[in-house]
Amino acid sequence: MDDLLALVTPYVTRLCRPIAPLDWADAVQESLLAVFRGLRGLRDPQAFYGWVRTVTVREAVRQARRTAVEEAADPDDVTRLAGLLSDDGGELPAQVRDVLARLPVQHRAVLVLRELEDLDERSAAELLQIAPGTVKSRLHRARSSFRKAWSR
Repeated sequence: MDDLLALVTPYVTRLCRPIAPLDWADAVQESLLAVFRGLRGLRDPQAFYGWVRTVTVREAVRQARRTAVEEAADPDDVTRLAGLLSDDGGELPAQVRDVLARLPVQHRAVLVLRELEDLDERSAAELLQIAPGTVKSRLHRARSSFRKAWSR
């Protein structure tokens, strides 16, 4: 079990950091606990990573909602963003994480699922337990807020 959890920890971390930027470590821990507890209920081993993604996104969104105050992106706070500098380890650049951290959690979750995980709207809607139309509208608002914050 240790080996399995060690194998999925980088993937879980990659999902949690942009969704729950203030408490990503707690979100990772809660996600790994949920994976550990629910593993016996997994019937199809082929669906393991999809199941881990579902568990992780739900836990990250829960953690972000518990601890973060929802604030829209403030373009004045991100004027220092001039270009992309990538971090080591294949993670999102710090500037991208800064902009994502200023978005509401529901916008971050939709952006991560669509842009980083390449899920379609229907799959993202199922994962977040919302209507596909809601995913489309949140994605539109999230992209717009991200662009405004990034361009300043």
